[in-house]
Amino acid sequence: MKLTIRAIAFAGAATSALLATIPAQAQAPLKIGFVTSLSGPEGVIGRDLLDAFNLALKDGGNTMGGRPVQVVTGDDQVKPDVGRQVVDKMLDSDKVDILTGINFSNVLLAVVKPIMDSGKFYISPNAGPSQLAGKQCNAHLFSVGFQNDNNFEGLGKYLKEKGLKKIYFLAPNYPAGKDMLTGFKRYFGEPMQSEVFTAMGQLDYSAEIAQLRAAKPDAVVMFYPGGMGINFVKQYAQAGLMSQIPLYTGPGTVDQTTLGAIGDAAVGMYTGAMWSEFLDNAASKKFAADFEAAYNRIPSQYAAQAYDTGHILQSAVDAVGGKIDDKAAFRKALENVKFDSVRGHFKFNTNHFPIQDYYLVQVEKDSKGRLVSSLREKIMSDLADAYSGDCAMPAQ
Repeated sequence: MKLTIRAIAFAGAATSALLATIPAQAQAPLKIGFVTSLSGPEGVIGRDLLDAFNLALKDGGNTMGGRPVQVVTGDDQVKPDVGRQVVDKMLDSDKVDILTGINFSNVLLAVVKPIMDSGKFYISPNAGPSQLAGKQCNAHLFSVGFQNDNNFEGLGKYLKEKGLKKIYFLAPNYPAGKDMLTGFKRYFGEPMQSEVFTAMGQLDYSAEIAQLRAAKPDAVVMFYPGGMGINFVKQYAQAGLMSQIPLYTGPGTVDQTTLGAIGDAAVGMYTGAMWSEFLDNAASKKFAADFEAAYNRIPSQYAAQAYDTGHILQSAVDAVGGKIDDKAAFRKALENVKFDSVRGHFKFNTNHFPIQDYYLVQVEKDSKGRLVSSLREKIMSDLADAYSGDCAMPAQ
């Protein structure tokens, strides 16, 4: 009889132990759809975004809220229609829980409606079009990078204070290019000498450079991300204009995604940015060192944004114990997220876009002869975008 009781007790204990493990084992993977540009001249941007996001996941042991993380990647090819196809597949077939990764605003604007209609959350590491910061803001949409106008608002303020008058502006003819001109003009406050919008993906700028040479501006301000920027800067330098007309830009044109291909032609160029690899805070130093150790290259601002995106998701998903189906709780966790940003200072505004500082950085060579973006000065503090007042944030 004692043996039987002991056996029953043992069996009961074993059963209890087994049941105790079931919740952890039953935790379904958290599937994150990472849509970005991985092919063509702009593929360098998508690679930096994805590598940095994966590095952030590694920091958290590739789990969030007790759930293993599975990343589903897709290449939008910088084409809105392709981006829509990739997103549709992720929503319908892959059954992702959260989406992120898009770096071009025209792609994001093409896919945001199906994502929002699905009830999923989209956390943008880069693209920040004005439409989504204002009247089209959404409870399930968060932008971690910046609102497109912001980096160029800082440049506009800086060049205004320098007393420049004649500014020649160039950018691709797509939403981000137009936003950046709007941002620059908002703080520059003077009429532009010229506003030139070129074809998306254009790689030959000889005609545009000849026209601006003849115009003799005080400075050229341009935005050409990825391969477009590589070609523009090289052709501008080859035309002998670097020493004649100062050239200013924003991140994505002259940063670690392009400097290797541009080479010494970029030395001395100024950029408006919200991060530099020389920003002096513990999170930034750790990120820059870990990224270089993992991928054998210096991270770009794109990478910094994606790394923060990963840590924001980590913090918010942890806060709700992995239960992101409780959309109100998950939204609140994102809105009030606490994490160690590589920027040092970061918070979401009421429209779910960042309030943060901006800096002037300059390309130079470090002690190893590498091209880097050295921090020169802070040019904006706690900058909020101009569209938040138009955002009537919808309920959950």
